[in-house]
Formats: sequence, C-alpha cells, structure tokens
Amino acid sequence: MNSMTSTPPPAPDQTSESTSPDASSIAPDPARSVHAVLEKLFELYPHLFGAKFLPLKLGIFQELLANHPECFERNSLKAALGMHTRSTRYLQSVAAGEKRHDLQGVAVEDVSPEHVYLALLELFRRRQARAREDLRPKFRAQLRQAFEASGLTRQEYLARVQTNDPEATALLEEALAEHHEALARQDALLRAFESSGKSADEFAEMYGLDPRAVTAALQRRRSPAG
Repeated sequence: MNSMTSTPPPAPDQTSESTSPDASSIAPDPARSVHAVLEKLFELYPHLFGAKFLPLKLGIFQELLANHPECFERNSLKAALGMHTRSTRYLQSVAAGEKRHDLQGVAVEDVSPEHVYLALLELFRRRQARAREDLRPKFRAQLRQAFEASGLTRQEYLARVQTNDPEATALLEEALAEHHEALARQDALLRAFESSGKSADEFAEMYGLDPRAVTAALQRRRSPAG
C-alpha cells in the first residue's frame, strides 16, 4: 500500500468469522521455486552450476528429470534452466567458445556458431545499455574472432546467424569485411615477402615491422585454414 496515495483499509470485524486463507490455499511463489531448483542444481553439480558456469550439453534437461525425479518437477526445472542459461555468466562461457559439458563435467560437443553469435549479441546489448562509450568496435572484433573460429565460409556463417535486427546485421557485415580486408593485407604481405628474397627478420626490418608479427602473419596466410 502506498501511504501517500491510499487510505488505510477498514479494521477487520472482530466479531465475524476469520477469513484468513488456509495455508494449503496459498499459491506457491514461482520465483522461490526456481531459486530452490537452482540451489539444488548447484548442490548436485557444482562443477556446472558453481563458481564457473559451463555450457550445458543439449538434452541435459531430460537427463536431469530422469536422474532426479524426486528433486525436480518439469516446469520449475525448465524455468530454472532458462534463468540459468540467460544469465550473463552463462552467456560469457558460451561466447568464449567453451565446449558443452555433460552432467559429469566432461566436454562433449562444440557450441554451434549461431549460439556463440547470439551469446555475443546479447552480451553486447546488455553492456551497451549500461556503458557510456561506444562498444561496437569491440563487438565487431569479437564477431570477427568468432567467425574465424567457426571454420565456416562467409556464406555458410551468414546463413546460420541470421537475425531480424538491422543494426546487428550491419555490425556483422562490417566484422566480416574487416576479416577479408585483413586477409587481403596478409596476401599482399606474403607476395611482397616472397618476391623480396629476404628472411622474415630482414623483411621486417626493411619495412619497420615487428618480426614476430610478420612471421605470424605469413604462417596464417600459408596455412590451409588461411
């Protein structure tokens, strides 16, 4: 009750029969139920739900129900896992490219490129909403790294990470353009190096470059994945 806008309710009639609800008729608190499930998950699987959140294998919901019918009810477990997998800590583990883990904590499968992308996008949105600076350059760099780690072609990647967000699509296109510009620079560096007749150290010194950076760029461009 807002004491500034409401008047107090009338005092109860002390002569009438009590109308207090029976304890059995009080509706359960969904939030309390969800948090109780999360606490139980932490108790049973601290390696997955403890200090560090790990991506969960697909189908783990059904496994939890089958393994612990005495602990979990379908709807509350579904709500708890939904809250857990939407948490910032969980999304960070997905965005970092951690593998999916089973109940024993064994890494069993990669997170799909589209799930990595969606985790990165959601984290960007949350951080940008709180930040004063423009986080788009950092986000583009993360998208570029995720694309390169996926091993997919540009067309394959775009087909799997489509969204209805025009800004997100534009940022992804910019990240992919930066990737291809970097490849073009590496190609030019490789051609110049091969025609120079110099060692990597001599070539780097001639152009005022870091020898380690030159060697790494040449290795990347010569590799099959490059």
